[in-house]
Amino acid sequence: MAARKKSTRKKTAARKKTTTRKKATTRKKTAHKKTARKKATTRKKTTRKKTTRKKTTRKKSTRKYGPKAGKKVKKSMEEMKAGKLRSGRSGKKVTSRKQAIAIGLSEARRSGGKVPKKKKS
Repeated sequence: MAARKKSTRKKTAARKKTTTRKKATTRKKTAHKKTARKKATTRKKTTRKKTTRKKTTRKKSTRKYGPKAGKKVKKSMEEMKAGKLRSGRSGKKVTSRKQAIAIGLSEARRSGGKVPKKKKS
């Protein structure tokens, strides 16, 4: 067997290597940041392909409530504000805005105005 040579390295030399390694790692981090910036700029430059879409014509919306319904609601709201509007069954004074509108719409339905059907619960 061949005799091995004893290393004559000093401990200080090992310490120097660790300090150089730290510097090398910091350099790598800065290089990584630059590549990340480059990637971000390339993302901005790329755009989606323009697809040809068929233009769809929108259906014109028709009015849900006719002018007669508006007049009836307006009349019932004025009566409520004056304190003259009463509910049908109990005869109590109506103070709720929603209830006044409901009364006006029901009157419009009875007189044949254009009003959507009541929602059944």
